[in-house]
Amino acid sequence: MKTRQFDLKSIRPEIQSLKVYDSMSSDERFQNLVLRPIIKFQNDLFIEVFRNYITKHKNVFYGLSLEKRMDYIENAIHKDMKLRNSMKGIVIGLFTIEEYNIYIKNSSALNKRMMNIVKGRLLDNIQLFKKPDLLTAV
Repeated sequence: MKTRQFDLKSIRPEIQSLKVYDSMSSDERFQNLVLRPIIKFQNDLFIEVFRNYITKHKNVFYGLSLEKRMDYIENAIHKDMKLRNSMKGIVIGLFTIEEYNIYIKNSSALNKRMMNIVKGRLLDNIQLFKKPDLLTAV
């Protein structure tokens, strides 16, 4: 019988470039073995969540320069608690019980790592946040 733990770990993408060393801190190890694969797996969902965020905030994002768009993403991730909590939930929901128990021991530091990776993914995909055709006709 398959377990939830097996199913969760089996759907995570393998990241070839990730390295794990004995000298790594436990937070860095957790980041590389758990957070990065989950965030990569959830990338498309993060993009849709942020598109929805842009829409709910009156599409101001689309009128900004590239530099200001980058600032907008950074501010949204760091200052909007509702968005931040939603994104954390998207990651935490794919933890195994064992991973969750590790996470809760140092959630503050791991949340910072998590949000920095998510922010990096959104910034790397900034070209995907273009004004929908529906809005350009207006």
